[in-house]
Amino acid sequence: MSSVPAVEPPSGGVRRASAFLASGTIVSRGLGFVSAVVLANTLGTVNAGSNTFTIANGLPNSIYAIIAGGLLSAILVPQIVRASRDLDGGEKFINRVVTLGIVVFVVIALVATALAGPIVHLYAAQQEAGSARGLSAQDVQLATAFAYWCLPQVFFYALYSLLGEVLNARRVFGPFTWAPVINNLVAIAGLLIFDALFNSVSTAESANWTPGMIALIAGSATLGVAAQAIFLAFFWRRTGLHFRPEFRWRGVGLGKVGKAAFWTFCMILITQLAGVVQSRVASLAGSHNPSNTVLRYAWLIFMLPHGIITISIATPYFTRMSGHASRGDHDALRNDLSASLRVIGLLLTFSSVALIVAANPFSAIFSKGSLNDTHAFAAVLIAYLIGLLPFSIVFVLQRVFYALEDTRTPFLFQTFQSVLLVGGMLISATLARPDIAFGVAVSTTVADYILMLVAAILLRRRLRRLGAAPVIRSYLVFFIALVPAAAAGIGLDAVLGAFSGGFAVSPIIPAVISVAAIGAGMGIVYVAALALLRSPELADFARPILRRITRTR
Repeated sequence: MSSVPAVEPPSGGVRRASAFLASGTIVSRGLGFVSAVVLANTLGTVNAGSNTFTIANGLPNSIYAIIAGGLLSAILVPQIVRASRDLDGGEKFINRVVTLGIVVFVVIALVATALAGPIVHLYAAQQEAGSARGLSAQDVQLATAFAYWCLPQVFFYALYSLLGEVLNARRVFGPFTWAPVINNLVAIAGLLIFDALFNSVSTAESANWTPGMIALIAGSATLGVAAQAIFLAFFWRRTGLHFRPEFRWRGVGLGKVGKAAFWTFCMILITQLAGVVQSRVASLAGSHNPSNTVLRYAWLIFMLPHGIITISIATPYFTRMSGHASRGDHDALRNDLSASLRVIGLLLTFSSVALIVAANPFSAIFSKGSLNDTHAFAAVLIAYLIGLLPFSIVFVLQRVFYALEDTRTPFLFQTFQSVLLVGGMLISATLARPDIAFGVAVSTTVADYILMLVAAILLRRRLRRLGAAPVIRSYLVFFIALVPAAAAGIGLDAVLGAFSGGFAVSPIIPAVISVAAIGAGMGIVYVAALALLRSPELADFARPILRRITRTR
């Protein structure tokens, strides 16, 4: 049996970059979580005000997720790595791409804002005569008012992604990760001001919302995104480049970029279609059942470990894999793929199981004391979390295709996923209104597992072999170690009253304390079990930490 490649790259550069990215991501995701908790406790989770704002604020967010996760990453990073070998270090190429991007993003944002009404009607199902399924006409009007303030975020999210990918490709990793801190601080400030000014006004019904309330909630959200994008501009000189607008877009390889972009844009259209179907199906639950807001907050919790662990580790690995691919060194690319998946699995398997065990206390943080809302929220959260590991594995596999400059294959399996999602959403639409959100989450998880298998098969055909055996063996060890950890967590759940309406599900501070206690207890058992099983990934992960502790003594 062949030896397992070490998780830590020989230079340690990827590990240091990952740690720095993780620190910024932890702070920004933590503040994002605080912002969501403040928003949930300001507007609630199961009412007209929260659901209409979620629909409107989700429009630019969904576009951003596609751009940041696919379009710019797929196209810019490999091209900038190659352009850096030019005599000018790629400066002319980058200036022209950034100029083109800004122009395109301004046009898209203006058109989207002008079409706020039709876009909201596309994403929200309105009640028909004699039916209680869907949003009322007044709810749709409120969502449209929010959308006029929120849709300009499209430009700022896209600008943030564009500048961030340039910085990442030039190995300036920190600002892209730390910029969301500013966004979250502005959003939290806006929510606190809103609560101070309108605390006596009920936000549960659309009729109670005034233009000033709408402008403050949605306007502060957009201001935060703008600040996040502008922050990155101050770090441009660290790339060694000097930006000058370049409107001559011929002759520097943009045709190749456009060819790569074609398949990614097709993938965007397919993904957006699935997003539209999900939003419309969720809105069928109406304003007083788990709907878009519960799905959004459950997805936010789902994305915490993905953002802190997967993105922080995969981002510097992606830059390295792009270099390996450009040299045709597939052995080095496979080694990096295996190393990244194993270190991600070490942390992500624990995170997903720990969050599932602590789902009730976590949900209570958002539910404002309603036990029924807490249990409904927890059911949706657990349905999502079961698919966390395959979701993150697909994220890494996609970046291998992007490193190989293959955007067509991700389009094909993304299309397949979207077909699965739409089918699952349509089945969910037939459920009783209180169960629709849960059905949407289950559909997403099933699609993630199927897509993981499809993506792995397609990548194996491209690379001829994946070297998956060490990854599978490591994951088996992780899950064996999680059995006693989960048992300990469930015991703490019972002691703290998570199942009986006790301390663990009393908002907000008792719930936070309970989540921390359950996570710490499970973490101790998990690490001890891995140590007994002599996990090499645990040793590789702990070695630099122990070395640093030893040096400080």
